[in-house]
Amino acid sequence: MELGLQIPNFTWPNGPAGLGGDLAAIARTADQVGFGYLAVMDHFFQIRGVGPSEAEMLEAYSTLGFLAAHTERATLLTLITGVHHRPAGLLAKTLTTLDVLSGGRLMLGIGAGWNEEESRGLGFPFPPLAQRYELLEETLRYLLQMWSDDDGPFTGRHIRADRLLNSPQPLTRPHPPIMIGGGGEKKTLRLVARYAQACNLFNTPELGHKLDVLRRHCEAEGRDYNEITKTVYQLMDIGENGEKVGELVEELHRLHDLGFGMAIGAVPQLPRLDVLERIGAEVIPVVRQF
Repeated sequence: MELGLQIPNFTWPNGPAGLGGDLAAIARTADQVGFGYLAVMDHFFQIRGVGPSEAEMLEAYSTLGFLAAHTERATLLTLITGVHHRPAGLLAKTLTTLDVLSGGRLMLGIGAGWNEEESRGLGFPFPPLAQRYELLEETLRYLLQMWSDDDGPFTGRHIRADRLLNSPQPLTRPHPPIMIGGGGEKKTLRLVARYAQACNLFNTPELGHKLDVLRRHCEAEGRDYNEITKTVYQLMDIGENGEKVGELVEELHRLHDLGFGMAIGAVPQLPRLDVLERIGAEVIPVVRQF
């Protein structure tokens, strides 16, 4: 089992002036101690459950580019990009650029999006949910064409383009892996079965049921269920002094037994580096043996 570090909160003691140094140190440490993935949220306002809207929030792909420069091994992704945040062509070029400059370490994390407050606040389009799902599927088709040898036109209900030229192409071939986030049983998990290399689910009592639904969608799509990496959002909380290490390892073992190959989540004690080092010493070596 692999672990990923998500960084959802940038309100730290050193303030905005210290963010660059703090974030670089976190990225280097996480990379060195064995986190396989580094993720940030794709939000423009801070979200409920993490902090007030007015709290510090960095733009996701600029931040991932910064993280790429301070790491060597970890896969880089958003958890999760809202499909309505960027036009498909801009998203494709942004993703390709990150994959090329990171040496092929990009994973696309994408979903239908949800935070109306930030979209209305900043003037981004916020279509109804049904339309966002349509846009999500079109965007996935668009990206897969742009990452292929077909540089012809693209025509969809919401996206039209004359020539999907993409030079250079990503280093990751045939294309960067796609993670679709969310547990919607009718649409989201169907899109996972049709297009994705990974899913991401929240750790709820319905996890086993969600995987059963995904398996049925794979059967309907003629897709090998085992090709899809099952990832789960799990808080990486070992306590202030490591008192919860055993509890976290036990929960990760349970998730692995359910069928999850990766767990990704926040470390509440950031920007403390000693907590990352302890996870690297006492958690990661154990879960890699699951």
